[in-house]
Parts: sequence; C-alpha cells; structure tokens
Amino acid sequence: MIELRNVSKWYGSFQVLTDCSTSIQKGEVVVICGPSGSGKSTLIKTINALEPFQQGEIIVDGVHLHDPKTNLPQLRARVGMVFQHFELFPHLNVQENLTLAQMKVLGRTADEANAHGLKYLDRVGLLAQKDKFPGQLSGGQQQRVAIARALSMDPIVMLFDEPTSALDPEMVGEVLDVMVKLAQEGMTMCCVTHEMGFARKVSHRVIFMDQGRIVEDCSKAEFFDRPEARSPRAKEFLSKILAN
Repeated sequence: MIELRNVSKWYGSFQVLTDCSTSIQKGEVVVICGPSGSGKSTLIKTINALEPFQQGEIIVDGVHLHDPKTNLPQLRARVGMVFQHFELFPHLNVQENLTLAQMKVLGRTADEANAHGLKYLDRVGLLAQKDKFPGQLSGGQQQRVAIARALSMDPIVMLFDEPTSALDPEMVGEVLDVMVKLAQEGMTMCCVTHEMGFARKVSHRVIFMDQGRIVEDCSKAEFFDRPEARSPRAKEFLSKILAN
C-alpha cells in the first residue's frame, strides 16, 4: 500500500529525515514512536505530500509522489489525515465540516455527501451533535468529528499525527476507542503516537525514530517483549515508558 525508499528531507541546511525506508501493507496498523524532534510527524506528512522531500521515493497504492505529473489533491483525497489540533472549520457546523471536501474534491451532491458524512458521524457516536459548531464540542468530540470527516472521503489508508496529544487525559480514551475499532475493521493505519497502550493493543508493527532516522522497524512483540534486543536509544526509550 505504501512504500518509502531512502527518503531524506532538509529544512535549509538542517536534515530532518535521513534515508528513511519502510513499507506498509494493506490492512496493517503501524505505530511510529520516538522522542520529540525525531522526525515522526514530518515522516507521516511526507506520505500524503503535505511535506515535500528532497531525496528518495514514496509510492502510495502505485502512485509515485515524486513524479511531477502526480495529481496531489487527488492523492490526498484517498489518504485520510487526522491532525493533532483537529483542523475543523470553526465557522461551519459539524455536518458542513463533513460534507465540504466530499462535494469539492469528490464531486458528490449535497445529498450524497450528507448521507455519507452522517453515516460516519454515527459511527464515531456523535450523530446528535451534527448541528453544533466545533467550538461547542469538547476536544475529544472535535477529534472524533475530524476522524469521521477523513473517513467520509473513503480513504485507502488513514494517517494519524499525534491525534490525542492536544486532548485532556479524560478525553483520550474516547478517541482511542474509535481508532481501535477502525484497526479491528481492517483499516490500513499509520499512527504517530505516544500512547503505548494503543500501540501494544492494535499495532502490527512499531517504527522507532531518533534524529530523523528509522532506528527500529519490527513487530510489536519484538519491540515491547524483547527490549534487550533493541538499539541502545530504543532500549532507553522503552525503559522510561515501560517504567510508567
């Protein structure tokens, strides 16, 4: 489904990604973790070309991102993205937030977009909130609306960039519950997160990054159950999180 080959990226003279290579299969759930500033969010944003990269190749479902002829808006319509800070339109109500991109990008009629959007709003347990504005919802509810909005585009893969890090601790569970359900239904997912309980529960693979490099890329069992076999930096990271 997704292949990264020797992807490197610079901000000016600072190299933020160095020779990153991995692949994600259809139906696989991959968690990307690591210390702050390790390049996790940048890596996930290169997968739908929200961040350009200077070297290497990224192929999503047969589409080459580095090919100048690639229609990036069309590609992004097929790659769902959920951000740290929800990114909902504050001046539109929930239903309008769910339908706008469907009509503009996918060419659906208002009726089609509404039916599709409300189906996914119901799926995240928020159908009763369809007429409210984002500012009237809790952070957890806003993030669930953002997930419903991404799903209503019928994506082939869902990308999550620290989807719970801006939430109050009490609201984290309601968002993770939706993500767990998606994973169990077979959605291909790539998730940058510090929620190691989620990683242990639903991921198939864990990618650990440090200083812009992929240091570990292994099954969750290898990552969590065999810390002695991991790199020194991953071992240090695991000793801190597993102690908590």
